[in-house]
Amino acid sequence: MAIDRAGLAEFLRRRRASLQPADVGLAPGQRRRTAGLRREEVAALCHMSTDYYARLEQERGPRPSEQMAAALAQGLHLGLDERDHLFRLAGHAPPARGASGDHIGPGLLRVFDRLHDTAAEIVTELGETLRQTPLSVALSGDLTAHTGPSRSIGYRWFTDPATRARYAPEDHEHLTRLFASGLRRVVTLRGPGSRAAELVDLLADDPGFRRAWDAHEVGVRVGEVKRLVHPAVGRLELSCQSLVDPEQSHHLLVYIATPGSESHEKLELLSVLGARAAG
Repeated sequence: MAIDRAGLAEFLRRRRASLQPADVGLAPGQRRRTAGLRREEVAALCHMSTDYYARLEQERGPRPSEQMAAALAQGLHLGLDERDHLFRLAGHAPPARGASGDHIGPGLLRVFDRLHDTAAEIVTELGETLRQTPLSVALSGDLTAHTGPSRSIGYRWFTDPATRARYAPEDHEHLTRLFASGLRRVVTLRGPGSRAAELVDLLADDPGFRRAWDAHEVGVRVGEVKRLVHPAVGRLELSCQSLVDPEQSHHLLVYIATPGSESHEKLELLSVLGARAAG
């Protein structure tokens, strides 16, 4: 499939012009001479150089790879139809839709962009973190850095002691049941050839997983309070609110503490520590 350079350039220009800073979580800034976002703002959102992005709008430069096309679609907050259109203009077959996709819908992303001072993350149905706010990174570490099967919190729970150490010991048994139950739900929903089924195969020899899996529990629920153990500030008790995008099976998770509580004070401290680390 050949790239349509003129069509791609026009689509990028028009989509950029239709977006305002507030649409993508940016401050309005100084008065703008032209409508929409600046090229350098879009390039930053797409994690590419301004020069590379500018050449695409000018019908120059190399054909974007599938990874670059995905970055453009996400940075420009495209819906799935728009994303598929961009891929075809770039000369690629669009990615499969559904639960296995990592493309975050623009509605969910728009809510996420307004939570910059809150601990929040967007995860797949397998617990793979796609986006985190700075406070979420300060609270849980950079969960987007994991690759392969370790992207899934359910897989890490059974294979990574450091992951389990982040949770209060009294909750470990329940969380073991929770993650095994969650994997079973997704395997049943997606079928034998799914990524969830692959994770089950990889975990088959783990005694803790096998015990929980053989119990064949379904519907184990998350507790009202999430008890975390942070290496710098110690124990925190948080509640978790969830917003679901049914089209992609992505969840926006927001972690909050009771105002005035010790955990609330620790979250505020983590926001300061996180800002210093980012600076």
